[in-house]
Amino acid sequence: MKCLLITGASTGIGLQTALQFIQAGYHVVNLSRRPCPVAEVTHLNCDLANPNFLESIENELVDVLKNATQIVLLHNAAKLANDQIDNTSSDALREVLEINIVAPNSLNRFVLPHMKPGSSIIYVGSTLSEKAVPGSFSYVTSKHASVGMMRATCQDLAGREIHTACVCPGFTDTEMLRTHVPEDVMPAIANMSAFGRLVSPDEIADTLLWAAGHPVINGAVLHANLGQVER
Repeated sequence: MKCLLITGASTGIGLQTALQFIQAGYHVVNLSRRPCPVAEVTHLNCDLANPNFLESIENELVDVLKNATQIVLLHNAAKLANDQIDNTSSDALREVLEINIVAPNSLNRFVLPHMKPGSSIIYVGSTLSEKAVPGSFSYVTSKHASVGMMRATCQDLAGREIHTACVCPGFTDTEMLRTHVPEDVMPAIANMSAFGRLVSPDEIADTLLWAAGHPVINGAVLHANLGQVER
């Protein structure tokens, strides 16, 4: 059995990714507070902001993983806050890092003993994994850390035939984007891509599925942004 273990598959990129992996023959397991609306997806309810989130789902997770011949561990869930360096408390920063960085580390440690050759760990980064904009201090910090974690993953797993990559979406038409960007600003955001439009969630899902199946990209940062217009 091929298994996709994904965080945050209830909406947006995660939801479309679940659908594409199901079509590719994977059993999909979603870890999040909100269930994925796709009936074929197994939902394990947990809060990634809780440092002990694995305790409540450990037995169910082991039951799935022990029968998997190939595992794709896909770190998709993320918290985005509108904050700046001069107004972000250490507690607020820790909350973002807990979801965006610490939870992936916890999952890596838990899942790796079950991973056979041909498995993969895929991180969902961001255009802001390699640059920055004002007003997203904690998110930018965490997404830069995602790239570092992926590169360290590549080096530490050398020789085990488990590959990794970080897919960095550009501005993607998701609930998260529309929550944080006013509607009247959206056309300007769309024009920041060379195609003059937002990326669709299914385009990112397609990229993630491809990344999971191609170990030749091990250690790579993949920019999935339609070409960023630099001004």
